Amino acid sequence: MKITPLPAEELPSSNLPVGHVNESFRILSNVRVVDLTTSIAGPYATMLLSDFGAEVIKVERPAGDDARHWGPPFLDGESLWFLSVNRNKKSLSLDYSGEEGRQVLAELIDTADVVVTNQLSSVQKKLGLDAATLRASRSRLIHVSLTGFGLTGPRAGLPCYDLIAEGYSGVMDLTGPADAEPQKVGAPAADMLAGADAAMAVLAALHRRAATGHGASIDVSLTESMIRFMSPRILPYLGSGEVSRRTGGRDSVIAIYQTFETQDLPMTLGLGNDAIWRRFWEAVEHPEEAAAVHLATNADRRLHRGEIVARIQQILLTQPRSEWLRRFAAAKVPAGPIYRLDEVVADEHFQARSTFYRVVKDGRDVPQVALGIHMDGKPAGFFSPPPRLGEHREEILGQLLGYDEQAITELQAKGVI
Repeated sequence: MKITPLPAEELPSSNLPVGHVNESFRILSNVRVVDLTTSIAGPYATMLLSDFGAEVIKVERPAGDDARHWGPPFLDGESLWFLSVNRNKKSLSLDYSGEEGRQVLAELIDTADVVVTNQLSSVQKKLGLDAATLRASRSRLIHVSLTGFGLTGPRAGLPCYDLIAEGYSGVMDLTGPADAEPQKVGAPAADMLAGADAAMAVLAALHRRAATGHGASIDVSLTESMIRFMSPRILPYLGSGEVSRRTGGRDSVIAIYQTFETQDLPMTLGLGNDAIWRRFWEAVEHPEEAAAVHLATNADRRLHRGEIVARIQQILLTQPRSEWLRRFAAAKVPAGPIYRLDEVVADEHFQARSTFYRVVKDGRDVPQVALGIHMDGKPAGFFSPPPRLGEHREEILGQLLGYDEQAITELQAKGVI
């Protein structure tokens, strides 16, 4: 199906506030990261570091990061998936499969504090980019390997994407209605979780290096990050032997913790403790229900979940969602809508929190989703827009590594850059 792009002035991003630079987030301004990754997980990890001020040099193959080609939709010829995880970076196009390219990369790594790669262990070793090789002469270097299955174990040599990791983790088997097929999470959850793990590990390694002077070899995998995400499901199995199955999100350890229909639109409702249970019934004007002795505890309510759900559903169908959300907010009962993406962006709370913004570059608006962390009362903002492929070649090779114009021209003529 052919997708016709909207005119720039009609794009949702045109209504976003213009992003800002927050200098208080330059916490990692003395840290240089060489990013050899592609797709989502690795670039997300390095973007998190860059959001805290790290200088990230994104080294891409001549064809560019795989995600540059993921679309449609595209914005001015660039993949919006790529633009979502690559702000605050400098891009260098470099073919390091040959000796000249490897020499350039080695000189660049000599200046780095952190190297992040998502290449398989065998490829890392073939190119001399594994931790043992790079750290042999660079003891302070922090090397991060971010792969599907990790550097050891029977599957260490296998490629992996988010979808495959989600399948291994058990999350797909528990996502969706009981009578539906297994479903992937609606975002690249394993990629984003593993990327966050990698960034967190780098921060810990930098902290240790400040005390000891020694770097680290970090091994993060998509599958294990996703499996850890499933801990609240896996531990109940390990401790009870009970294997949870798909229920459409209606089997929480919390008795009432699911979606409900209202007079017009669906909503979510979580009655997580006894006090909330009582406030809920007061909010729906049936306080007598909260007094039922046989429903006094969460364990009791789980035994009678079916009848409680039926009663709540009957009540919620009598009013529109907006009315229930008003009442529940006043009563401090956890509840919310089930938003479409356009409704997420339009929500006044997230707008007030500066969750979405646009970066103006070359006369176009590049939308971004903020880091979501506030420091000293201020949101993170950004330092630079996502780069075009090879955009910072002269800055990296000339200013940082000291290559003269002739040397750069020769590398370009040979197809190295």
